[in-house]
Amino acid sequence: MSSQVSPDEDSPRHDPLRKPDVPDNVQDAIRTLIEWAGDDPTREGLVDTPKRVARAWLEYCQGYQEDPAVHLSRIFEEVGGYDEVVLLKDIPFQSHCEHHMAPIIGKAAIAYLPRNHVVGISKLARVLHGFARRLQIQERLTAEVAQCIWEHLKPQGVAVVIEANHACMTARGVRTPGVGMITSRMMGTFLEDERSRKEVLSLMGY
Repeated sequence: MSSQVSPDEDSPRHDPLRKPDVPDNVQDAIRTLIEWAGDDPTREGLVDTPKRVARAWLEYCQGYQEDPAVHLSRIFEEVGGYDEVVLLKDIPFQSHCEHHMAPIIGKAAIAYLPRNHVVGISKLARVLHGFARRLQIQERLTAEVAQCIWEHLKPQGVAVVIEANHACMTARGVRTPGVGMITSRMMGTFLEDERSRKEVLSLMGY
């Protein structure tokens, strides 16, 4: 009977859930921050924290590893003559402020007026998450999502409204919990035609 070769234990294929390695300099940076904040990075509860934090940030910033536009590459032209607003609202998202690296947690409404084709509705959420999973400011996030849809779907109009809470304001600084920020970007018909703009904002609940 032929002997079987056991899989390499160091191979990623051996353990599909294997966690990514964290370079020493990254762990040292996090230890330095912990110590500077006033704690002891060598105590039991913090020994593995540098690795955990580093891996968490890889996950928070997954958007740097993708082009959100790829989610708009597959379109559908058989729409039965539908030429009204397509809207996905109350899309939850999480990002991080580029100024303090604090959480931004909110929801978005994304609408477009198709010209002759549509895209799967889940793709709108994927575009949002692709840009949100980076260090961001809300204004740029709003503009990037709208511009991506405008360039790649080529619709008659695009409307994006984002409402979020910023921990850099609620948990530090002025410490004013419960304050939300709203940003919007209108393009095409929604920018040029007041009636269309009012209609889409009303559908969004604004």
